Amino acid sequence: MVSFILKRIASGISVLVAIAFFTYCLLYFSSANIARNILGEFASQDQVHAKELELGLDRPLLTRFFDWAGSALHGDFGVSWFTSEPVVSAITTRLPVTLALVVVSIVCITIVATLLGMAAAVKRGWIDRLVQGAAVVGDAIPDFVLGIVLVSVFAISLKFFPATSSISPDAGAGAWVASMTLPVIALLINGVASVAQQIRSAVIKQLEKDYVRTLRSRGIPEWEILFKHVLRSAAPAGLTVLSLKFVGMLGGVVIIEQIFALPGMGALAVQSTSQGDIPLVMGVVLYTVIIVIIVNLLVDLINGWLNPKVRVS
Repeated sequence: MVSFILKRIASGISVLVAIAFFTYCLLYFSSANIARNILGEFASQDQVHAKELELGLDRPLLTRFFDWAGSALHGDFGVSWFTSEPVVSAITTRLPVTLALVVVSIVCITIVATLLGMAAAVKRGWIDRLVQGAAVVGDAIPDFVLGIVLVSVFAISLKFFPATSSISPDAGAGAWVASMTLPVIALLINGVASVAQQIRSAVIKQLEKDYVRTLRSRGIPEWEILFKHVLRSAAPAGLTVLSLKFVGMLGGVVIIEQIFALPGMGALAVQSTSQGDIPLVMGVVLYTVIIVIIVNLLVDLINGWLNPKVRVS
């Protein structure tokens, strides 16, 4: 297991370096007018040239990248070219909001999808058809469309929830729950649809195996067979989809945060990318990739714990 973890970490570091270099290259070739954008259209050519020298835009690509990478290894991601705010500070003040939204959504998706998927697998009649029909409808509705509908109905018309979900650090639990409810629901519907389908298929496959008939013949209660044995064997399929949903949410949550005015990473990523703020964009990319690598490693470890065959392989 130790060698397995070390290999995953080494693979993750390789992916991180490759993505960082590729992203830096893309930003390098699109940074022609950054100094002009920072100083404004009325700045003289001499001022623009001086700003380019200050930012190091005149240096070769590899020199700039290795200088940035060396500083990043020591935890220094630089400062924003447009706001002069330290990159680490800009990200760490917004990252908790995005992570809270994604993690709460994933937890809710896991619980709801597992219950619906198991119910559809065990009750193969109208419940199965109802769950599959709801899954198809939920999978067809984009998150941002559902978010707009939720805001229009439950926030603007009925006023059950705030139309904007800006969360201050000193906000109480009630304000936090009220602000996160609609965004979580917007992400929940689509996620439940795909995960529930995977859980249903995996549980049906497990119920047809010989060990289930053996357990039933021993008089073990049905609920214990389902939740202790069948669900454990069927969980890896659902975990794989959940990990993909988590990664997808980190990117898709940008629109949801814009709709609900959440002060998360979404607005920061959009603003920094449109401005060409290279230090801030690189910081956002690096933090996001690190989170994805950690999540994938955790999923692999959980799969290894659930399935001994994975540990052996």
